[in-house]
Amino acid sequence: MSFRSSGVCFAILLLGTLATAPLRAQDVPGIEICTVEKTMERRTSCLQSNVDFLQKTISKLTLDHQQKLDAANRQIDALKTVVAGLQKTLGDVQATQAKLSEDLKKKQDAPPPKDAPK
Repeated sequence: MSFRSSGVCFAILLLGTLATAPLRAQDVPGIEICTVEKTMERRTSCLQSNVDFLQKTISKLTLDHQQKLDAANRQIDALKTVVAGLQKTLGDVQATQAKLSEDLKKKQDAPPPKDAPK
């Protein structure tokens, strides 16, 4: 089957599906243009609908952003704990390295044992 014929089949299938689906009008919430309303009552209702939509949107965004901030704060706390652990480990390693360096210096400065072959 060629590309062109499969595209035609897809288009026919899509049109057939759309033709058999019942068409329903949906009232999608959002900002409406209220200046087209002729009566004051309808214009007021339209404006109130816009205000309600904006308040719901602001509330939803506030909640979403607060959740993101809370998650970020939890991650920051976890990272602080990891950094504190790494700082402790680094301190331990540095102390061990200093002790080894000191021991090595003492061995180099010490006179050779009397029994050692020359």
